[in-house]
Amino acid sequence: MNNLYLRPARTLLVLLLSLVLVACNEPEEQQQSLGPVAFHPSDECHVCGMIISDFPGPKAEAVDKTAVKKFCSAAEMLGWWLQPENRIGTAKLYVHDMGRSEWAKPDDSHLIDATSAFYVVGLADSGLKGAMGAVLASFADEQAARKLAAIHGARVFRFDEIDQDVLQQAAAKQPAAMH
Repeated sequence: MNNLYLRPARTLLVLLLSLVLVACNEPEEQQQSLGPVAFHPSDECHVCGMIISDFPGPKAEAVDKTAVKKFCSAAEMLGWWLQPENRIGTAKLYVHDMGRSEWAKPDDSHLIDATSAFYVVGLADSGLKGAMGAVLASFADEQAARKLAAIHGARVFRFDEIDQDVLQQAAAKQPAAMH
């Protein structure tokens, strides 16, 4: 008769001990989404401090576990990213897809991975205005980027092809009023 009650008691004891051990574990760190974040009218550029919404053209952002850094242009974000001290983190980089956004007010629902985007560089004579420095157009679709580049005699670059020299040359060709 004692064996009849002993087996369920042992099972219950094992279950209780298991629950205690699970409860003692440190809570699992919640995985924070590193997805793109919407821009707001009061957002300031991480680099220059200007109000981002005051400028047309593609915007950019770097999202990591601790902060979101927003930029008034794709060129500002690329210039920031090219600094060695900024490449050590695990930030995800985003730019507007100008193939699906209007230049004057890019749509935040069309933010794309900046590392897989196509960039049109050399738009100084295009009439497309942006923030300070180089005006770059970012695209998810290579054909859309090539079409804009052909219209304006510009070039298409991939993320890894853009360096400080590319940004400086593009900025130097911008009209003085845009600097």
